[in-house]
Amino acid sequence: MPRRTGQNLAPRNRTRRARQDKGTGTAGARGWRGAERNRLAYESARMLAEQEAFGIDRARRKAAARLGIGDKRCWPDNEEIQQALLQQRRLFQAQAQQETLSDLRRQALSAMRTFARFTPRLVGAALDGTAAREQGIDLLLFAETPEDVVLDLLERGIPWQQTDGQFRYADGNVRAHPVLAFVAGDIPVHLIVLPGQALRNPPLSPVSERPERGIGEGELVRLIEDDA
Repeated sequence: MPRRTGQNLAPRNRTRRARQDKGTGTAGARGWRGAERNRLAYESARMLAEQEAFGIDRARRKAAARLGIGDKRCWPDNEEIQQALLQQRRLFQAQAQQETLSDLRRQALSAMRTFARFTPRLVGAALDGTAAREQGIDLLLFAETPEDVVLDLLERGIPWQQTDGQFRYADGNVRAHPVLAFVAGDIPVHLIVLPGQALRNPPLSPVSERPERGIGEGELVRLIEDDA
C-alpha cells in the first residue's frame, strides 16, 4: 500500500487544528461570559447593599448599564445576584448583618405567634439572610378571606396599610393578593394574605422561581437558636 505523503496529511492536520482552535474560542467565549456574569452579579449586589437600587431586576439593569454589558447572555439570574449579596453581607457587614437578622427574626417570631391562627410562614430576605432592617419581614398568612386578617388587626388596634401584590404560580397564572403592612417598633411587617389552598401550592419565589414555602414557628425558633 502506498505511503501517505506529508502533502496528503496537511489538509487533515489543518482541519484538526481548526477544530481545536474553534473549541478553544468557544471555551474562551464561555469563560468571558462567565466573568462578565460574575462582575455584573457583584455590581448588582453592591447596589442592593448600598440601596442604590431597589429590587433585583432594577439593580441588574442599572448595573448592566453602568458596566456597559448589553449582552443578556452575560446577565446573572436572580439567585446568582442573591448569592453575591449574601457573600458581600458576610464579608463586609458580618457582625452588623447578624444583629440585623437576629432582630428581624425575633420580630418575625413575635408576629407569627400573634397571627398563629393563620398558619404563618416566614419567607423572603429575613429568612435567606440578605435582609436590611428597612426591608422588614414578610409573612405568608392563610385565611378563608382577607377580611379575617383585617378584623384581627382591628381587634388588636394595629394600624395598617393595604396594597395588592402580584404573585406568580407554578401553573403560570399570576394572581393578586392583599399585602397588609404595619410597623412593629422600627421594623416593617408585611402580611401577605393567601387563600387556604395556597398552603399546599404557594406562589413562586421571585428569586428562585420555585414554590416559596418558607418556614413555620418551630423552624424559626431553631434558626434563632442557631443564630445565638
